[in-house]
Amino acid sequence: MSPRRPSLAVSEAERQRVAEVDRLAASGRAGVPALIEMLADPSWAVRRGVVASLAALGDAAVEPLCACLRARRDSEARVAATVDALVASLGDVDDAVLALTGDPNPAIVADAAQILGRRTCARAVPRLAELTSHPDDNVAVAAIEALGRVGGRSAVDALVAAVTSGNFFRVFPAIDVLGRSGDPRAIGPLSALLDDPRYLLEAARALGRTGSRSAVAPLMRLVARPSDALARVAAVALAELRERYRDSYGTAAPIDEALRGEAPAPGAGRRLSQSLTGADPGEQAMICAVLGAVGGEDALVDLMRLLDAAPAVASAAAEAIAQLCRSADARVLAALRDGDSARRLLLLPLVRGPVAADEIEACLADPDPEVRAAACDALARAADPRAARALFRLLDDPNARVGHAALAAIQTLGGADVEELALAAARGGTPAARRAALRILAYFAPPAALPIFVEGLRDPDLRVRERAIHGLAFFSEPAAIDALLAVAADASERVRSAGMRALGQAQREPRVIDALLRGLRDEDAWVRYYACQSLGKLGWEAAAGAIADRLRDESGQVRVSAIEALSGIKGPLALSALEQAARSTDTDMRRSALIGLGIAGREESLPTLLGALSSEDVATRLVAVSAISGFSSPEVLPALVRAAGDADESVRAAATGFIAARPGVDATASLIALLAASRAPGPLLAALSTPVPGRVEGLLAALATADDELSPLLTAALARMRLPAASAALLEALRLPHAPARKAAVSTLAAVATREALAAIEHAARTDPDPEVRRVSSSVLSQWG
Repeated sequence: MSPRRPSLAVSEAERQRVAEVDRLAASGRAGVPALIEMLADPSWAVRRGVVASLAALGDAAVEPLCACLRARRDSEARVAATVDALVASLGDVDDAVLALTGDPNPAIVADAAQILGRRTCARAVPRLAELTSHPDDNVAVAAIEALGRVGGRSAVDALVAAVTSGNFFRVFPAIDVLGRSGDPRAIGPLSALLDDPRYLLEAARALGRTGSRSAVAPLMRLVARPSDALARVAAVALAELRERYRDSYGTAAPIDEALRGEAPAPGAGRRLSQSLTGADPGEQAMICAVLGAVGGEDALVDLMRLLDAAPAVASAAAEAIAQLCRSADARVLAALRDGDSARRLLLLPLVRGPVAADEIEACLADPDPEVRAAACDALARAADPRAARALFRLLDDPNARVGHAALAAIQTLGGADVEELALAAARGGTPAARRAALRILAYFAPPAALPIFVEGLRDPDLRVRERAIHGLAFFSEPAAIDALLAVAADASERVRSAGMRALGQAQREPRVIDALLRGLRDEDAWVRYYACQSLGKLGWEAAAGAIADRLRDESGQVRVSAIEALSGIKGPLALSALEQAARSTDTDMRRSALIGLGIAGREESLPTLLGALSSEDVATRLVAVSAISGFSSPEVLPALVRAAGDADESVRAAATGFIAARPGVDATASLIALLAASRAPGPLLAALSTPVPGRVEGLLAALATADDELSPLLTAALARMRLPAASAALLEALRLPHAPARKAAVSTLAAVATREALAAIEHAARTDPDPEVRRVSSSVLSQWG
C-alpha cells in the first residue's frame, strides 16, 4: 500500500513523478536506488512522497540512506530529505546512525546527531554527551539540541561543560536543555550566567524551568537589581518555577516558603510591584502569583489595586490575595463592604471565618445575582448560624441560582433557628419560599413537620405539592406512607409520577411494593418510568419479571428506566434481561444495560463489557470502561491499559483514573509503563501518586531499573503522596544498587527538604559509590549552605 500524502496542487509532470514514486515503492527493495536518486527532485511534493516511501520501506532503505548521507552531499535538498527519511523510517535506524557519528566529516556527524535527537533515541545519550565537546561548533550544537529532545538528565555533566565553556554558540542552546533537566547541578552554572548580560535572560528562564527550590535564591537576587525589566524576567521565571514544582510534587508551598525566606530586603515585594508597570497581562498575572507568595504590606496594597485590572489579571490578583489572607484581613473586608459588584465577586471566595459574616451578609442585597449567590456560599463557609435568618429572605429571590445557593447554605449551617424559620416559611411564605422550606424540612425531617407535608399535598401551587410528596418519603411514620399511597393513586398523572418516585425512598413493605407494581401498568409513561426506578432502588427481586416486561415498553424512557432498575436487583432473571439489552441496537438501551451489568458485578457479564470497549461509539466505550472498573478479573487491568491509549481523551482519562484506583503492584507497573511512553506525563504522574495498597512498593520496585528520565518522575510520585511509607521509600531509594534511582532520590529529597532528607543527602555525598551521585549530593548541599 502506498503511504498517504497530503494532497497538493501539482503540475502534470509532478503528478507523473509522484506516480513513479508509488510504482517504485510498490517494488520494494528493488525500487530503493531509484528512490534515492529522486531525493533531490526540484518539487517539494515529489520529495515528500519519496521520503514517505523510503521511510515506509524500513530496513531495506536504511543502509542506502546512510550511504547517501555520507556520499551525496552536493544538494541541500537531498541532504534534508535524507535526514527526514531516516527520522521517519520504520526500520532499525539507530545503530546505523550511531555509526555515522564517528565519521570524519563534521557535517555528517551533525546530521546524525539531529536524526538521533528527532527519533528521541535514548540509547544515543552517552554518545550525544560526548559530541557536545566536539571540536566543531555545529556538531556540538546539534548534539546539545538532540539531548534536549531525548532528555538530558544523564548528560548533565556534559551540558554543564557546554554552559561553562564560554563559547557563545554552545552556551546559548545548552542553557535551555540544562534548565529542563531538573538536575540540582544545573543551578550553580545557570546562576553564574545571571552576571553575564549576553545570557542573563535565557539563564533566568532556564532557572525557572528547573522547578528547583534552590533556584529561588538566585532569582530573588535578580529581583533586587535596580531594573524593572529584570524584575519582570525574574518574577516570570519564579512563577514558572512554582508551577513546575507544583506539577512535580503536588504543592508549591515549599517554594512559597523559600520566596518569603529568600527576600533580599523588605522591599522585595515593592520591586515586584514596580515591575508590573510595562508588563503585559500574562506577565502581570504571573507577577501576581509571586507577590502572593512573597507577601508583605506592599504586596497586599498593590494586589488590591489590581482587582480593577483586566479580568485575567484581576483573577490572578484575587488568588494571590487569597494566599496572603487565609483569614479575613481588615482591608479585604473593607473592600468587600465598599466595593462594587465586580470587586465583591472577586473577593467573596477569599473570605472565611465568622469575623467576616457582617460584610458578607451586606452582599446579600447586591444588585448582581452572581454576587448574591457567592455571598450565600461565603456565609456557608463562615459557619455562623446567625446568618440563617438573612439567608431565608433569599429563598424566593427572583434569580433561581440565588435561591438554590441560599438553600444550600441554610442546610450547611443548620442551627436551632433553622427549623423554626423553615416551619414559618412553609406555612406562610411565597410559593418559592414554601418549596424551599419543605426541602429544608425534608433534609432534617423533624417529626413536628409531618403535618405540614401532609397539608402541603393540598397546596394550590403544583410544585409545592410535588415538594411535599418528595419530602414525605423521609418520614418513617405510618401516616406519611398512607399519604404517599394515596398520592400514588391520584387522578393526576403528574401527581402519580411524583408519588411513584417518592415511594422509592420509602421503607420496603408489601403495600409499597404493590403500589409500585400497579404503577408498572399505569397508562402514563412517566408513572411507569418512576415505578421501575423505585422498584430498582428498593431491590425487590420478585419484581424482576414485571420490570423485564417493560424492556418492550413503547416509551424509550421506560425501557431505559427498566434497565436501571434491573441493575439494582439480584437474581438470574434480572441478569439475563440486562445481557439481552446490552446487545440492543438502541444505543441508549445498550449503554444503560452496560452500566447495569457493571453495577451487578457478575463475572459472567465481563465478556460483554470487554466487547463494548471496541465500540465505534465514544460514549459506549466510556461507559464500558466505567463498568469493568469494579471487576477484579485478570482480564480487566490489560483492558484498562488498552483504553488508556484510546483515541478519545475522555476515555483515556477515565481509564487512567480507574487504573490509579486499583491496588497492587501490577496496576502500578501499568501506570509506569504508560508514563514512560507518554509525552504529557502530568495526568499519569498524578495517577501514580494515588495512595493505594501496593503503590509505594511498585514504585520502589520500578526504581530498581528505571533510567535517568523515568527515575525522577517515580521519586516525584512518592513525594506527592506525603505518606510515611512513601517518605521511607524515598530514603530506601538512596540505598538501591541502581545509580539513576539514587540520583533521582537525591534531587527529590532536596525538594522535600526535611531534616532527615538533608541528612541522607549528606551521607550520600560522602559515601555513595557512584561519583555522579556524590556530585549531585554535594551540589544540593552547597545550595543549602
